[in-house]
Amino acid sequence: MIEVFIDSVRVNLMSPQRLVILRESNGERYLPIWVGPYEAEAITVALQEVEMMRPLTHDLIRSILNTFNARITRIEIVSLREDIFFSNIIADQDGQEISIDSRPSDAIALAVRARVPIRVHESVMDAASIVPEKDVSSEGAPGPRSGKERAVSSPPAEINSERLDVFKDFLDKLDLDNLNDTPPDKQI
Repeated sequence: MIEVFIDSVRVNLMSPQRLVILRESNGERYLPIWVGPYEAEAITVALQEVEMMRPLTHDLIRSILNTFNARITRIEIVSLREDIFFSNIIADQDGQEISIDSRPSDAIALAVRARVPIRVHESVMDAASIVPEKDVSSEGAPGPRSGKERAVSSPPAEINSERLDVFKDFLDKLDLDNLNDTPPDKQI
């Protein structure tokens, strides 16, 4: 099994679907998993450690497991069949390991709340992971970070002065000295 961490939760503005991006802890591969908007919200709320007045579904599940003396130890994304990911929530109950079938989005939401590792089977990473192109990964690719840290934006690219000349020409034509001489109803 390969340990991963949540790199980001992304929004597709053209559909209600969200994308959870998992990144290999000791490598360069990323595993994108499509999830619904509610599941993405549950993951995001937990990552940002937002306190809710009442327990959300994943908080409730964790509480139920704790009530029955079961502690979540990890989650595993175990297979990919017909473009559908399958996962398990692994818990320890009185020294006995139990495996609970789960959608990856629910398992990830629980992993964030319980602060347990997320692992992906090697065959799933081989089949569905992506590796960014070298120029993309070398410029500002996020490194491993905890759920509390924010992504750091990459430094701005080198400025191309030719592209900015059109703005310079526009600014040079402005008559800023006479700006206050123009009546308010004629000002832009």
